[in-house]
Amino acid sequence: MLKKLFVAFIGLIVAVSFAVAAVVDVNKADQAGLDGIKGIGPSLSKAILAERAKGEFKDWADLQSRVKGIGEKNSVKFSAEGLVVNGQPKAGAAPKESANSKAAAAAKAPADSTTKK
Repeated sequence: MLKKLFVAFIGLIVAVSFAVAAVVDVNKADQAGLDGIKGIGPSLSKAILAERAKGEFKDWADLQSRVKGIGEKNSVKFSAEGLVVNGQPKAGAAPKESANSKAAAAAKAPADSTTKK
């Protein structure tokens, strides 16, 4: 019983780590994928899909001009959450750090912090 709980817990951790690191391309995602981006709800994802049906988005400026509710501020926020247009994140958006990148940075920090005498 305990072994099954442990395996289930590890599976959950792995699933969450993949979800955090997921990149969602606006030209390829379905409604569920778009809804997975923090800040994009059902109504905005439907608007994105309706506009995409008229033709793929060329870049972030095209997405912003065609979909009401996606301006400069939201574009940066959505890009930081993992949304991309044709594989490109929004310029100026810092991607969310995953737990693995934070751990790697913490492990590297002591090696880089040498003092000169």
